[in-house]
Amino acid sequence: MKKWVYISDIAGHVGEEITLKGWLAGRRSSGKIHFLQFRDGSGFIQGVLAAGDTSPELFELAGTLTQESSLELDGVIKEDSRSPSGFELGITGVRLVHLTEDYPITRKEHGVDFLMDHRHLWLRSNRQHAILRVRSEIEQAFREYYYQKNFVLIDSPILTPAACEGTSTLFETDYFGERAFLSQSGQLYLEPACAAFGKVYCFGPTFRAEKSKTRRHLTEFWMLEPEIAFARLDDVCDLAEDFLVAVVARVLDRCGEELKRLERDTGPLSNVAKPLPRITYTEAVDVLHKAGSDFTWGGDFGAPDETVLGENYDRPVMVTHWPAEVKAFYMERDPQNQGLALGVDVLAPEGYGEIIGGGERMSSHEQLISQIQTHQLPEEAFKWYLDVRKYGSVPHGGFGIGLERTVAWLCGLKHVRETIPFPRMLNRLYP
Repeated sequence: MKKWVYISDIAGHVGEEITLKGWLAGRRSSGKIHFLQFRDGSGFIQGVLAAGDTSPELFELAGTLTQESSLELDGVIKEDSRSPSGFELGITGVRLVHLTEDYPITRKEHGVDFLMDHRHLWLRSNRQHAILRVRSEIEQAFREYYYQKNFVLIDSPILTPAACEGTSTLFETDYFGERAFLSQSGQLYLEPACAAFGKVYCFGPTFRAEKSKTRRHLTEFWMLEPEIAFARLDDVCDLAEDFLVAVVARVLDRCGEELKRLERDTGPLSNVAKPLPRITYTEAVDVLHKAGSDFTWGGDFGAPDETVLGENYDRPVMVTHWPAEVKAFYMERDPQNQGLALGVDVLAPEGYGEIIGGGERMSSHEQLISQIQTHQLPEEAFKWYLDVRKYGSVPHGGFGIGLERTVAWLCGLKHVRETIPFPRMLNRLYP
């Protein structure tokens, strides 16, 4: 029995006869030679089978194989500088596991709706494979960064009795006769947790019922959120800066092959280094006005505004001190100007817009009650949240970073729908 090896590990088996198990990504024949494009989930490799080097039966079998048929290939690993992987498989044996018929995704052009309807199969393509490999690396980078910084992972609930930022963009569900919502953020639960552990984070799915069809929006997406006791706005900005720079550096270091497959120009990503520029909201508005925008001070930035701001910098830019009216009820106010919230948004360059949002949280029990009442939120549902301000309240802050927007930026994608295995959008719940 030959040793079963993954394509990602073949460099250590040059000259050996091994077994690969996977699927046929494509096949072409030239006279008496079959070239089999083979994948096993860990990578791609070309297998070569010549008529003069094998039995007529085996050569004939190879000529009948169809796209995405599952196979076991025996062969000898050879170095080949012409191959994208640097290696080639000299095939000595083929065992058919399952012959695929009428595979729907072919080499011809397909529309986006067709590909999304067949997302369960589209995942097998070279491009999607590269994107989700990068996503996996980013997720691992997220987790390892906070683990190494001694943050405690807190798993926030997905079903909640209260809205983090109002109920207008929440999915409501019945919870044994009570109203419940799918979480739009784990932050509210991180705030009491940081009073117990000092530094905490959560990482999981969140939900927004926004009726938006833009290229930046999903109704279900993943978000990482750290929260730190005693942190002020500057501490939050420092953490976001260090974290973001570390993640980009890791992706550049470990995902070079995937970014190459995606034809991603990594030059702009190489500029992501400390310090990241920091400007106030008012300064950002001035930048927009100088660019010819008629943006009115006091409004929230839309995607076109974020794109214009990003064009002025070669790396992500931090925008701080926002009008309180456009930020969440729990955001701490600027002591020098109560009309401003101590918040920060990090805008990615190249037109990718906001990828991080956060700031300092309100620490006063009285002020927080006032804000809950002003926003007409159910005070009883926030009783536990208010307790954090009654028993040892301290300044604290944190942020959220959207995984899918980060993947889109680092991979150079135009739409977030390709950044998650099975996207949920306004008009898509299938498959």
